[in-house]
Amino acid sequence: MHNFKSKNVRSVLPRFLSAKGLVFTIVFLLVVPNIQGLPRGHVQSTFELNQHNDIESLSEGFRLIQTSEDKSPIWMSQNEILILFRNNIKFMDVTDYLDLGTHFKPALKHVYPTVPTFQVEVKSFIGNLTTTTMRQNLIKFTSFKNRYYRSSYGEQSSKWLYNQIFDIIQDANDLNLDVDVSVRKFTHSWAQKSIIARFEGSNPENQNQVVIVGAHQDSVNMWLPNFGRAPGADDDGSGTVTILEAFRVLVSGQFRPERPVEFHWYSAEEAGLLGSQAIALEYEKEGKDVVGMIQNDMTGYVGKKKETFGIIIDFVDEDLTTFIKKLIGTYAEIPYTETKCGYACSDHASWRKAGFPSAFAIESDFSDSNPHIHSANDIVDHLSFEHMLEFSKLAVSFAVELRALTKVSEVIRPKVTETQDYGTRRIPFSFLFGRGNIFELK
Repeated sequence: MHNFKSKNVRSVLPRFLSAKGLVFTIVFLLVVPNIQGLPRGHVQSTFELNQHNDIESLSEGFRLIQTSEDKSPIWMSQNEILILFRNNIKFMDVTDYLDLGTHFKPALKHVYPTVPTFQVEVKSFIGNLTTTTMRQNLIKFTSFKNRYYRSSYGEQSSKWLYNQIFDIIQDANDLNLDVDVSVRKFTHSWAQKSIIARFEGSNPENQNQVVIVGAHQDSVNMWLPNFGRAPGADDDGSGTVTILEAFRVLVSGQFRPERPVEFHWYSAEEAGLLGSQAIALEYEKEGKDVVGMIQNDMTGYVGKKKETFGIIIDFVDEDLTTFIKKLIGTYAEIPYTETKCGYACSDHASWRKAGFPSAFAIESDFSDSNPHIHSANDIVDHLSFEHMLEFSKLAVSFAVELRALTKVSEVIRPKVTETQDYGTRRIPFSFLFGRGNIFELK
């Protein structure tokens, strides 16, 4: 029992003015009166943390999150990150990738063809595309409870996907097809692996160059990320099977590019582009020359408006995007519409941050895209496989048209961001009290 008398107040006061005492005093005086106005997740995370006597426990489970190119990343709890996700605020988890974009050396910028030049070859490949295979693959891919990157289901679905790619290659080997292609797993610190399939280039001088066709394999339920049902048919099962079908016809058609062409299936896109950041950082450190990267994220839903490609025009490479429009005009049966999706809206953002040209094609105008994503209702029944087939055509044409030498222009020098010290645990007051200050906890 504490019975403070007036003569003891001064002796006690310094304790409250100490670093830890001041923190708890501020939290008690400011948080308690505002409990009713706080989102449930923030109340829970705040008081779970305050139950610990050690301030250092605040660092447990916190991640360094960036929501804008022109703002520094801040430390956030898992609950705060989930609130971002539920409010459709795009972000990159840069905790382990602060040096992404700092290793890139000046390189020659590739000049893309003004007119598609391999039309006969492209059309022979796309003539073998089929919705039957895509449908079979997507039905199986969505049968996993979810494909969350940390769950056992995410690990199992990744193994299944790898086996499909391996079988395509094995079938080609069994038939003695003249194609030099391989597949490997890219291991992360979490359960689900990214997957990289690679066509080797026939010209030894081009081995450091690479063309990338990408999609992400993970899915998430925004209310129950770890164990909620998340079939992810459109996001991004559609992109996964879209580029898998493109890969299949290129292998069976004995595609032999002059420079390497890779197909990537990224893990942990929904968690802040973690898988693609890891791979982009590795390529950047190795000094690889990425000629162009195209992301296929959500390719199956036809909205209420006219059926189109949605060509993203913000946070992308302008010249590569112009080239993609030409491919659509030459090889696809539907038009495109220009649209925006914001900062870090898919894995192409990781490659852009690394200094490489990247682009993004989505199923429609962004405002007309699938409303069922990140829920148990993102199912195959909502999708059009004929629409997805158009994206497979784009993926094939992208790989084939960039297979050979391109011209180069002036030296480009990407902006280098200095690696900063984010050792201080920082919680945004804007989440707790509706203000824009930063609450720092040493």
